[in-house]
Amino acid sequence: MQDRPTIDELLEALSRYLQDDVMVNTTGRISFHARVSANVVEMIRRELATEEDHLAEEWAGLDGLLGAEARPATLQAWRARTLERNEELSRRIAAGDADSGEWRTAVFAHLRRMSQLRLRVSDPKLAAATAND
Repeated sequence: MQDRPTIDELLEALSRYLQDDVMVNTTGRISFHARVSANVVEMIRRELATEEDHLAEEWAGLDGLLGAEARPATLQAWRARTLERNEELSRRIAAGDADSGEWRTAVFAHLRRMSQLRLRVSDPKLAAATAND
């Protein structure tokens, strides 16, 4: 593990290079791809900065919908088990379990919350604009 520069510092430097050097000194396709690349780098930075908090919130929501479960010890296992639990939630929705009743309301609230968290990573401006929807 590196002390310095950190992963975030490296990504910030890459983003700054793309925005301040490549985009302003190019046109057309290269400038466009530099802008897209800079946006991807910023999304990665936001994902890394919020991943554990977002996973914890998602896990808590899934606990409420599917029953409490101990969280895996490693981040990799936690990601994998969250994906499995989301697949279980999807199967229950497809089976009609969320067609009516209180569980439906809880599922919709959870899905709205998870969509908002994902939007904060992919497009923070849109997330802020739609926060109360």
